[in-house]
Amino acid sequence: MTALFANTGGGPALVPIDIGHDKYMALIEPDTAFWALVRKDRIAEVLADPAFVEQVHERGAGFAAEMDALRFGLVPSAVYFNPTERCNLNCTYCYLPETMRRHGVRMTEDRLFEALETLLAFFRRHLPDGVRPQVIFHGSEPMLNRRAVFAAIDRFAEEIVFGVQTNGTLLDPDAIEFLTSREISLGLSLDGPLAEITDRTRRTHAGRGVHDQVVGVLEMLRGYHNHAVICTTTTDNLAHLSEVVELFHALEVPTCMLNPVRCTLPGGQMLRPSDDDLTSAYLGALDRSYALYRQTGRKLVVANFANVVLAVIAPTARRLMCDISPCGAGRCFFAVDAHGDLFPCSEFIGLSGFRGGNLFTGGLESCSDTDAFRSVTGRMVETIDPCRGCSIRHFCGAPCPAEAHELRGDLARRGAYCQFYEAQLRYALRLVADGREDAYLSDGWDTATTTVLDMTVPWLTPSRQTTTGGTSVAHPKETR
Repeated sequence: MTALFANTGGGPALVPIDIGHDKYMALIEPDTAFWALVRKDRIAEVLADPAFVEQVHERGAGFAAEMDALRFGLVPSAVYFNPTERCNLNCTYCYLPETMRRHGVRMTEDRLFEALETLLAFFRRHLPDGVRPQVIFHGSEPMLNRRAVFAAIDRFAEEIVFGVQTNGTLLDPDAIEFLTSREISLGLSLDGPLAEITDRTRRTHAGRGVHDQVVGVLEMLRGYHNHAVICTTTTDNLAHLSEVVELFHALEVPTCMLNPVRCTLPGGQMLRPSDDDLTSAYLGALDRSYALYRQTGRKLVVANFANVVLAVIAPTARRLMCDISPCGAGRCFFAVDAHGDLFPCSEFIGLSGFRGGNLFTGGLESCSDTDAFRSVTGRMVETIDPCRGCSIRHFCGAPCPAEAHELRGDLARRGAYCQFYEAQLRYALRLVADGREDAYLSDGWDTATTTVLDMTVPWLTPSRQTTTGGTSVAHPKETR
């Protein structure tokens, strides 16, 4: 048989990537996201090794099929549902228009029940038997329509997996008892370790800060396994990210997100940190989370970074669908506003041209075929410059389409933070090289995975894993 060679016509295209490690570099096959970590002094030997090249070549079709299934084979299984347009906060970076948050409508209980019945009928037609869809009450602030939301949770508890994303200011002890007793997934937001930091960006319409109030709620949630906190990272709190991690860890928060502010509207664009500053602060916060884990044995999982780690070691196990193209918007989930209007993602609510029909007027089945949805679900990294030639394009996905549209004026452009996403991947690969990746992942993440290529030789680390079960998707976002 004719020998195959890397980086020639018949062999796999393997690109060496410096990951900043003292011993290892990465080899990445860009089209399939195959990777391997190789000792720096053996790169040439590996690329010329016929056994290694043949193994990668033989597995290439399977890797490509796996990536295609992740990118194009999933069906919607989640909805971000805004039961009201209003919010009691006026956060600086919110991507929903202020007039909507001040004066918008709310959905009645009867209308909310009708909407959920319509959604259930849709999911029964499209999801496998026994799979329950997710409905995340989102916003604006869903607790401003608390009575209807709680009634809906009780009415549809056996058929829908519910979550509530809230700013936390309206969660009194009765509300917390109701939600925790029903195992509802809760997401809150807190942007700093101290009130003077948080309250710069998160405050009421009257200008009053809410830091102490939210910390009090998190104290009440201590010990509840099914909650998370989002810290939106801006120029106002960047220098304090490690302290934020310390606070969350002290409050026994199981999961957090350190989300770079989305630049969808001018408020977010004004607070956008530079890639260099963001990278330094963010990786420092990850280092701090690891140090706290070593000290206490208790993890604080940074979910958006954990998703990057999973994109490396188990691509189809990733849960968040922002860092793949097409992203999850309109493809794995969609958004419904308080009028019943349909959008690919909550980021598009308030942006003209992205309404894809209405839930109450028969638009649910056809929304995926509207220009509003297809423009997002058809956005592929292969059509974006310079991303089409990037070796890590399937670990990043050129997020976010709404951000690209508003920041760059075109969906077919990359969003913000390109160098930051690259730095995250290099950091993740360094963790794998050092065998530390499990410290950044939820316990039990690998219960449904199998290794599909393991070439453990002196110059090569084990390469890649893939899930054997289905992929569950979610898309936690900033609370308005």
